[in-house]
Amino acid sequence: MNSTSESNPRLDFFRARIGQSLKDGLSPLGRWLSGTLRAVDYGQISVEFSVREDMTNPMGVLHGGAAAAIMDDVVGMMVFTLGRDYGYTSVNLNCDFLSAARLGDVLTANARVVRAGRNIIHCECQIVKSEGKIVAKCASNLIQTGVKLPE
Repeated sequence: MNSTSESNPRLDFFRARIGQSLKDGLSPLGRWLSGTLRAVDYGQISVEFSVREDMTNPMGVLHGGAAAAIMDDVVGMMVFTLGRDYGYTSVNLNCDFLSAARLGDVLTANARVVRAGRNIIHCECQIVKSEGKIVAKCASNLIQTGVKLPE
């Protein structure tokens, strides 16, 4: 596949699912997170989530691990849509937790590619509340694996 293309079968697959739930998606963790795809384009994606009780800590606030899982999964999904021949996996995920999200809050995770090299892809993601306040953000590097992806 042409990795610099603005369109490829994986990106087209996700574009056709804008507005739909990801509860039947490819990622088992993503199915549990149960987001809704809001936008996708080459090198960027937005997914909406509602904070459920099973995503919170004892104080009723979005658990940091759940926030990290959201960002890691959304970044991974976005890298998948680039149409590369091989799978990529995270080698780091540097998270900052900036404000609380509570049970019932609607959040949007926005991920984008900062730099896509041949073997390493550097990405950023932010989780924001509906009014725009940043809940968490991350930077992540993903490395190409030896796993050939189907076209």
